[in-house]
Amino acid sequence: MVLLSAGPGDLELLTLKAARALAQAEVLLLDELVNPQIVELAPQARVVRVGKRGGCRSTPQAFICRLMRRYALQGLRVVRVKGGEALLFGRAGEEIDFLRDAGVPVRVVNGISAAFAAAASLGVSLTHREHCHGITFVTAHTADHGEPDWEALARSGTTLAIYMGMGRIASIAAGLLRHLPGTTPVAIVQAASQPDEARLCVELRDLARAAPERAGAPGVILVGGALATAQADAAGARAAPLLRAASA
Repeated sequence: MVLLSAGPGDLELLTLKAARALAQAEVLLLDELVNPQIVELAPQARVVRVGKRGGCRSTPQAFICRLMRRYALQGLRVVRVKGGEALLFGRAGEEIDFLRDAGVPVRVVNGISAAFAAAASLGVSLTHREHCHGITFVTAHTADHGEPDWEALARSGTTLAIYMGMGRIASIAAGLLRHLPGTTPVAIVQAASQPDEARLCVELRDLARAAPERAGAPGVILVGGALATAQADAAGARAAPLLRAASA
């Protein structure tokens, strides 16, 4: 059983190990946000779509786990394909635990997460000795639908990479503005590395106005001084407008 990281969407960013696993797959369990063309790399696989998307009807996690167990115990080469990096906000921990309890060996194939693809597109480093000493990956809401500890995150002095936050732009901006200067650089990248990629670079004080909430258009939100050069690009022609919501 393989948990495979499909990266941000550009299939050229897949690792050689991922390409080999796909070529050998007999069953492909495909996430919603994965580039659909990835199935061309798994020509002999039965494709089962088990999509999850915020605000939309999603395949229950328990059902996905049972599917993985069923096919794996049949002796089939099963590849569970997740967008971005499988070990980051992909519920991989739950799936690994479930499969191990069922006696199914699990192999993880790493990939590029959206934050790294976004930074590459913006031409910036997520760490910078003049601005920050690290990066913090955070989801915009906790398991009980509460807010992250924005004060602690602001005090961390790190670049913040905020996932699953496009439907909570206003609350994210308000939470961070209580603890960070309004001039703090922010960048949003949607569909990073893909042909329809869109970028927005603003100051934190302008975030809620410049980026109305678009729950239907996933993206990563980057916050911190290391984004200062990306913010400067927003004044020129290189910055693209954000995508419209998928439901618009």
